[in-house]
Amino acid sequence: MYSQKRNVTPTKAVEILEKHGTKVSLEEAKLILDFMYKFGKLAIDTELKALEIRFKQNAK
Repeated sequence: MYSQKRNVTPTKAVEILEKHGTKVSLEEAKLILDFMYKFGKLAIDTELKALEIRFKQNAK
């Protein structure tokens, strides 16, 4: 899953979460980041698909 470049490392995620009072292990941080990247990709893909549909409807 780490073939793509990621800006936030699991170590950095642990540090950020600790600053906000949430303690997670390095393994948990990896899972959280995997979920966030997958969810982000899904959200972008969904919005692009909606834009494509709107564009096609407006072109008629």
